[in-house]
Amino acid sequence: MSDMLDLVMEETEEKMQATARVFEADLQGIRGNRASTALVDRLMVSYYGQDTELRKIANISTPEPMTIAIRPFDPSAVAAIETAINQANLGVNPNSDGGTIHLNMPSLTRERRQELAKQVGKMAETAKVGLRNIRRDAMKDIKDLENDSDISEDESKRAQDNVEEYIKKYEGQIVDAAKAKETDILEV
Repeated sequence: MSDMLDLVMEETEEKMQATARVFEADLQGIRGNRASTALVDRLMVSYYGQDTELRKIANISTPEPMTIAIRPFDPSAVAAIETAINQANLGVNPNSDGGTIHLNMPSLTRERRQELAKQVGKMAETAKVGLRNIRRDAMKDIKDLENDSDISEDESKRAQDNVEEYIKKYEGQIVDAAKAKETDILEV
Protein backbone atom coordinates (compact mmCIF):
# COMPACT_ATOMS: atom_id res chain seq x y z
CA MET A 1 0.00 0.00 0.00
CA SER A 2 1.29 3.44 -0.85
CA ASP A 3 2.02 6.09 1.75
CA MET A 4 -0.69 8.29 0.24
CA LEU A 5 -3.29 5.54 0.64
CA ASP A 6 -2.18 4.94 4.22
CA LEU A 7 -2.67 8.64 4.88
CA VAL A 8 -6.15 8.66 3.31
CA MET A 9 -7.22 5.64 5.37
CA GLU A 10 -5.80 7.05 8.61
CA GLU A 11 -7.46 10.44 8.10
CA THR A 12 -10.77 8.81 7.18
CA GLU A 13 -10.90 6.73 10.34
CA GLU A 14 -9.82 9.65 12.53
CA LYS A 15 -12.53 11.91 11.08
CA MET A 16 -15.22 9.23 11.51
CA GLN A 17 -14.08 8.54 15.06
CA ALA A 18 -14.16 12.27 15.86
CA THR A 19 -17.68 12.57 14.41
CA ALA A 20 -18.92 9.75 16.67
CA ARG A 21 -17.16 11.25 19.73
CA VAL A 22 -18.64 14.71 19.13
CA PHE A 23 -22.12 13.18 18.71
CA GLU A 24 -21.80 11.31 22.01
CA ALA A 25 -20.58 14.46 23.78
CA ASP A 26 -23.48 16.45 22.33
CA LEU A 27 -25.92 13.81 23.61
CA GLN A 28 -24.75 14.42 27.16
CA GLY A 29 -26.02 17.99 26.90
CA ILE A 30 -29.56 16.71 26.36
CA ARG A 31 -31.51 16.16 29.50
CA GLY A 32 -32.54 12.64 30.43
CA ASN A 33 -34.43 11.29 33.43
CA ARG A 34 -31.76 12.24 35.93
CA ALA A 35 -29.93 15.46 36.54
CA SER A 36 -26.58 15.42 34.77
CA THR A 37 -23.67 17.82 35.17
CA ALA A 38 -23.17 17.54 31.39
CA LEU A 39 -26.30 19.67 31.00
CA VAL A 40 -24.44 22.75 32.26
CA ASP A 41 -20.69 22.05 32.35
CA ARG A 42 -20.06 23.51 28.86
CA LEU A 43 -22.34 26.49 29.46
CA MET A 44 -20.54 29.72 28.58
CA VAL A 45 -20.48 32.28 31.40
CA SER A 46 -19.38 35.91 31.02
CA TYR A 47 -16.74 35.94 33.75
CA TYR A 48 -14.79 39.18 34.11
CA GLY A 49 -15.74 40.13 30.55
CA GLN A 50 -14.60 36.85 29.04
CA ASP A 51 -16.73 33.87 27.99
CA THR A 52 -15.61 30.90 30.07
CA GLU A 53 -16.99 27.36 30.36
CA LEU A 54 -18.86 26.87 33.63
CA ARG A 55 -16.82 23.80 34.52
CA LYS A 56 -13.66 25.96 34.56
CA ILE A 57 -14.99 28.39 37.16
CA ALA A 58 -17.09 26.12 39.41
CA ASN A 59 -17.49 22.68 40.93
CA ILE A 60 -20.58 20.99 39.49
CA SER A 61 -22.20 18.01 41.19
CA THR A 62 -25.47 16.10 41.49
CA PRO A 63 -26.11 15.68 45.23
CA GLU A 64 -29.58 14.26 44.49
CA PRO A 65 -31.02 12.54 41.39
CA MET A 66 -32.98 15.62 40.27
CA THR A 67 -30.67 18.39 41.54
CA ILE A 68 -27.51 19.96 40.13
CA ALA A 69 -25.34 21.94 42.55
CA ILE A 70 -22.94 24.56 41.21
CA ARG A 71 -20.34 25.95 43.61
CA PRO A 72 -18.28 28.73 41.96
CA PHE A 73 -14.62 29.02 42.96
CA ASP A 74 -15.20 32.78 43.14
CA PRO A 75 -18.46 33.66 44.97
CA SER A 76 -18.72 36.91 42.98
CA ALA A 77 -19.45 34.81 39.87
CA VAL A 78 -22.84 33.61 41.19
CA ALA A 79 -24.83 36.36 39.41
CA ALA A 80 -23.02 35.78 36.09
CA ILE A 81 -23.66 32.02 36.33
CA GLU A 82 -27.36 32.57 37.10
CA THR A 83 -27.63 34.89 34.09
CA ALA A 84 -25.97 32.31 31.82
CA ILE A 85 -28.32 29.57 33.06
CA ASN A 86 -31.38 31.75 32.44
CA GLN A 87 -30.16 32.70 28.94
CA ALA A 88 -29.48 29.03 28.09
CA ASN A 89 -33.22 28.36 28.38
CA LEU A 90 -32.76 25.03 30.19
CA GLY A 91 -36.26 25.13 31.63
CA VAL A 92 -35.05 25.50 35.23
CA ASN A 93 -34.69 28.47 37.53
CA PRO A 94 -31.46 28.74 39.48
CA ASN A 95 -31.80 29.04 43.28
CA SER A 96 -28.85 30.58 45.09
CA ASP A 97 -27.99 30.55 48.78
CA GLY A 98 -25.15 33.00 48.26
CA GLY A 99 -22.34 30.54 47.59
CA THR A 100 -24.03 27.61 45.84
CA ILE A 101 -26.51 27.58 42.99
CA HIS A 102 -29.07 24.76 42.98
CA LEU A 103 -30.93 23.67 39.87
CA ASN A 104 -33.97 21.55 40.72
CA MET A 105 -34.86 19.67 37.58
CA PRO A 106 -38.63 19.31 37.06
CA SER A 107 -40.00 16.02 35.81
CA LEU A 108 -40.29 15.87 32.04
CA THR A 109 -43.76 15.92 30.52
CA ARG A 110 -44.65 13.25 27.97
CA GLU A 111 -44.64 15.87 25.19
CA ARG A 112 -41.21 17.16 26.23
CA ARG A 113 -39.83 13.60 26.33
CA GLN A 114 -41.07 12.97 22.78
CA GLU A 115 -39.65 16.31 21.64
CA LEU A 116 -36.22 15.45 23.12
CA ALA A 117 -36.31 11.96 21.57
CA LYS A 118 -37.00 13.54 18.16
CA GLN A 119 -34.11 15.94 18.72
CA VAL A 120 -31.80 12.98 19.44
CA GLY A 121 -32.98 11.30 16.22
CA LYS A 122 -32.25 14.44 14.19
CA MET A 123 -28.81 14.77 15.78
CA ALA A 124 -28.06 11.11 14.95
CA GLU A 125 -29.11 11.63 11.34
CA THR A 126 -26.89 14.73 11.07
CA ALA A 127 -23.94 12.76 12.45
CA LYS A 128 -24.57 9.91 9.99
CA VAL A 129 -24.68 12.41 7.11
CA GLY A 130 -21.31 13.67 8.32
CA LEU A 131 -19.95 10.11 8.19
CA ARG A 132 -21.28 9.65 4.66
CA ASN A 133 -19.60 12.86 3.53
CA ILE A 134 -16.30 11.61 4.99
CA ARG A 135 -16.82 8.31 3.13
CA ARG A 136 -17.55 10.13 -0.14
CA ASP A 137 -14.36 12.18 0.17
CA ALA A 138 -12.29 9.08 1.02
CA MET A 139 -13.71 7.14 -1.95
CA LYS A 140 -12.87 10.05 -4.25
CA ASP A 141 -9.31 10.19 -2.89
CA ILE A 142 -8.90 6.42 -3.36
CA LYS A 143 -10.23 6.60 -6.92
CA ASP A 144 -7.87 9.51 -7.66
CA LEU A 145 -4.91 7.45 -6.41
CA GLU A 146 -6.00 4.55 -8.61
CA ASN A 147 -6.49 6.80 -11.66
CA ASP A 148 -3.04 8.35 -11.13
CA SER A 149 -1.60 4.78 -11.01
CA ASP A 150 -0.34 5.32 -7.45
CA ILE A 151 -2.19 2.18 -6.32
CA SER A 152 -3.44 -0.92 -8.11
CA GLU A 153 -7.08 -1.76 -8.75
CA ASP A 154 -6.91 -4.47 -6.07
CA GLU A 155 -5.50 -2.03 -3.49
CA SER A 156 -8.24 0.43 -4.41
CA LYS A 157 -10.94 -2.23 -3.93
CA ARG A 158 -9.48 -3.28 -0.53
CA ALA A 159 -9.27 0.34 0.60
CA GLN A 160 -12.87 1.01 -0.44
CA ASP A 161 -13.98 -2.09 1.47
CA ASN A 162 -12.10 -0.82 4.53
CA VAL A 163 -13.85 2.56 4.29
CA GLU A 164 -17.20 0.74 4.20
CA GLU A 165 -16.17 -1.18 7.34
CA TYR A 166 -15.28 2.10 9.07
CA ILE A 167 -18.66 3.62 8.25
CA LYS A 168 -20.52 0.53 9.50
CA LYS A 169 -18.56 0.65 12.75
CA TYR A 170 -19.06 4.35 13.48
CA GLU A 171 -22.68 4.47 12.27
CA GLY A 172 -23.32 1.57 14.64
CA GLN A 173 -21.80 3.54 17.52
CA ILE A 174 -23.98 6.55 16.70
CA VAL A 175 -27.15 4.45 16.43
CA ASP A 176 -26.40 2.65 19.71
CA ALA A 177 -25.70 5.90 21.56
CA ALA A 178 -28.89 7.49 20.17
CA LYS A 179 -31.01 4.46 21.16
CA ALA A 180 -29.56 4.50 24.69
CA LYS A 181 -30.28 8.23 25.05
CA GLU A 182 -33.82 7.87 23.67
CA THR A 183 -34.48 5.04 26.13
CA ASP A 184 -33.19 7.21 28.96
CA ILE A 185 -35.39 10.12 27.89
CA LEU A 186 -38.58 8.11 27.33
CA GLU A 187 -38.26 6.06 30.55
CA VAL A 188 -40.79 7.26 33.12
